[in-house]
Amino acid sequence: MQTFTEFSVPAHVAIVMDGNGRWAKRRFMPRLTGHAQGVKALRRCVKACLERGVAVLTVFAFSSENWQRPEDEVSGLMGLLTSALGREVAQLGREGVQLHFVGERRGLSERICAGLDAAERETAHNSRLVLNICFNYGGRWDIAQAAARVAARGEPITEASLNAAMGLAHVADPDLLIRTGGEMRISNFLLWQLAYSELFFSPVLWPDFDEAALDEAFAAYGARERRFGKTSAQIQSAPPAQLPV
Repeated sequence: MQTFTEFSVPAHVAIVMDGNGRWAKRRFMPRLTGHAQGVKALRRCVKACLERGVAVLTVFAFSSENWQRPEDEVSGLMGLLTSALGREVAQLGREGVQLHFVGERRGLSERICAGLDAAERETAHNSRLVLNICFNYGGRWDIAQAAARVAARGEPITEASLNAAMGLAHVADPDLLIRTGGEMRISNFLLWQLAYSELFFSPVLWPDFDEAALDEAFAAYGARERRFGKTSAQIQSAPPAQLPV
């Protein structure tokens, strides 16, 4: 079996963590049980990314459209977030993970907002892995809020000014997007940032997503030619990138 040392590891990985509800349904369990297992899968994925040298991991935890789900599921998800903040942040900090929560915070409870602020503050000095958790996030919202911020400053709306106002302005764009659960769409996730990302759709439901599934995605990524608008001949004839001295 191919190991992660044998292929190119993307610097920035984005993941749509899909399939929690279906995982639970197949086991005749409440949907919230699937979401709880999804938290464990995220912990496993963070560990795997740390071991493989990924610099940035961005995950889609709760979309701005998810408020339309049944009230008990939304309430349960908020409870999971609160408990995860209390349980996971200290360990992530010890592992060198820097946390960022990206999304609209209006509408979230004061308790949750305080927890998000504290988690970001407590891990701000870490640099081993940047973990962006997109919560109450939508790609169209991100573009709209960036345009509003640029306009409020009286700046021209350009690609550069919008890019600097996006929710992920603190990191480079994703190299690889993984969506689990077998669906083949991006569901309003990182519409601006995914312009040249490689896309990989895994049939594995998120609670079952493990190191082998991650390595499969990385192997597929490593086998692709990233051209960014150029031709294959241009890419192949380009001198190798120089490492900084």
